[in-house]
Amino acid sequence: MTNRLRLLQLTKLLDVTRLNEKDEPQLMADWLKQQPQLPVTVAAYCVYPDYLSKLKHFMQNYGQQFELATVVNFPGGDLSLPVVCKQIEAALAAGATEIDCVMPYQALLRGDQQYATEFLSDVRRYCKTACLKIIIESGELITAQQVARATEIAINCGADFVKSSTGKVAVGITEEAARIMLTIIASADRTVGFKASGGVRTVTQALQLIDLYEQITGVTATSATMRIGASALVTELAEQLAGD
Repeated sequence: MTNRLRLLQLTKLLDVTRLNEKDEPQLMADWLKQQPQLPVTVAAYCVYPDYLSKLKHFMQNYGQQFELATVVNFPGGDLSLPVVCKQIEAALAAGATEIDCVMPYQALLRGDQQYATEFLSDVRRYCKTACLKIIIESGELITAQQVARATEIAINCGADFVKSSTGKVAVGITEEAARIMLTIIASADRTVGFKASGGVRTVTQALQLIDLYEQITGVTATSATMRIGASALVTELAEQLAGD
């Protein structure tokens, strides 16, 4: 695959993300207007639930078609199930088509796999037909076995994608965590997507993750099977495509 085709492939995998704790409606609107023009549409934009309406308005006004993603149980993964279910219901009502939910990974660290499993199974039901990406927060899991088990739980609970990180802790995606997650995903008895997030800041790093995904799974990365959550690399990607 030529370099330009690889860059176009990367563009189609992007979940362009803005999850600033201290944000304002006008800042969000300005950020959306400042997004660089790309020759193909990204997979999704991911924002806090309060900004879904602005995101939907942006998509309609600019004639683009991408998924509307948001986050719940975010970032700590420690909210109660009733609160998270209300977040999901509100997000779907606001137009979200994809839900990125943080696994209650502290329960996993305590050895309480049953709580994590029951929690995520209920989240799956409340998401209905919306795409569900379960964030395992791999950088907070202590061992490779915990990363593997978290990935298995997410798959067993019906995740459409297993996502590495929130981007809100010190350690985001690493090659080791990606390899573990992808090995489990590749052995699943159904198609499960992989989302790399947390510290994906350069085009080179993103392309390496695509290579790793395709090497381990044997599947060509598309927006149905892989996503890359990023906020910093879109400008670099646009510049490379313009100069290619």
